Amino acid sequence: MSGKVAIKEDTKLALIKAGRRIIVEKGYNHAGIQEVLQAVGVPKGSFYHFFSSKEEFGLAIIEYDSQMHDRIVEQYLGDINLTPLNRLKRYFTFKLEEFETLQYREGCLFGNLSQEMADQNDRFRLRLQEATDRWRDQFAECIEAAQTAGEISKNQKAQDLAEFCLNSWEGALLQMKLSKSDAPLKNYIQFMFGMILK
Repeated sequence: MSGKVAIKEDTKLALIKAGRRIIVEKGYNHAGIQEVLQAVGVPKGSFYHFFSSKEEFGLAIIEYDSQMHDRIVEQYLGDINLTPLNRLKRYFTFKLEEFETLQYREGCLFGNLSQEMADQNDRFRLRLQEATDRWRDQFAECIEAAQTAGEISKNQKAQDLAEFCLNSWEGALLQMKLSKSDAPLKNYIQFMFGMILK
């Protein structure tokens, strides 16, 4: 990759990262392009070189976040040094610790944007659905492995448990933001692994 191309890609990534941070804090509709440009320190022309519109920018942020999240999930759920159930528990413990460092702000970009944009923009809704479906399927694969290993009962389908697991987590994140505490996340982990995934 030539130096000029590398610089352009660095600028694009910087815009996406800045946009993600602003959107996760303020929401898509309250995030201004000018604020993103100021955060990165580039002119408006740089933005429109990479993105044809704010909508395209938002979709690029969802794609970036989805890829980053997939890597984290794969890192934890693919850890063969742990049993499948402990991989899943370690993932949620990691996320709890991550939100503690953020002082219980932000929440989940997918969840935030789903609440804000699902009824406003079909392209956003479909892209978010794809991302959360993939997330659910990653959980389901790990839960199924735990069922095969005898760690979780086979009374419920792995896919149904994964759906419940994901939906409950998003609800816990919402309560975390409201209460500004880790209590909802700790409660989630306690009930999910103490009562549901058994």
